[in-house]
Amino acid sequence: MMKPCLVLVLFLAGAALADIEKRITGSKACDKDRQYHVQVESVQGGKSCGGALLNARWVITASHCAEQVVNVRIGLNNQVSVFTKAWSFVKGSSKKLQQQISLAQQFTFKDDEGKPHDIMLIKLNEDVSANLPVIELPPVECTRPEQKQKVEIGGMGPKKSGGKAEKSVRCATTEISECGENDKPAEKYHSDESTTMCAQKPAVETCFGDAGSAVEYNNVLHGIIVSEPADKCVNPIVMLDVCFYRKWIDETMLK
Repeated sequence: MMKPCLVLVLFLAGAALADIEKRITGSKACDKDRQYHVQVESVQGGKSCGGALLNARWVITASHCAEQVVNVRIGLNNQVSVFTKAWSFVKGSSKKLQQQISLAQQFTFKDDEGKPHDIMLIKLNEDVSANLPVIELPPVECTRPEQKQKVEIGGMGPKKSGGKAEKSVRCATTEISECGENDKPAEKYHSDESTTMCAQKPAVETCFGDAGSAVEYNNVLHGIIVSEPADKCVNPIVMLDVCFYRKWIDETMLK
């Protein structure tokens, strides 16, 4: 399976293809944006996703990104100096930025009929620093962005021919669009028009590893990417509407 990437894919001829399998052309380095981004990876291997830090103890992602023991890596895009990182290592606080999370600390939303939805809250073993950037939640009574509104998405860097993924977080912009009949989460998860929304912009695609990443609208969290392509990137991008789950998020974080 491919490593995480968020890409505008160009098929190029020539020697350049020997070094890079996919080239990010529609995204850019996030720089100081998306410092809340986390990476969720299964301990057994085979699963790699994004996520977002909500506060010092909680992360939000897609359910299919976990449902087994996972490693959560925090602070991937933090703008701190090498000296600060070294001092964190000496103090031992850097260990908090990579935590192994058991099933008991993973909370998938289930509706009144007991059907799971592809959205999950992860409770960390230990609080991370309250100074770490987090993503802001919308108001409890929020509504989803209207069609053609621009939203921000993100993910990790491209896979290179040696099998290594670039470690930088990449950002791109797309637009809310109408979902097609087949634009939905995996079959094991419930979805309908009230829970699912889509985004599309020519050539802006999500790839394996981008699921679980946050969708920003007006600088707050409004969606979680659930598209999970195995062998190629996809457009449109399927997301769950955070507003539908807003009260559940608050209730779950009281646990």
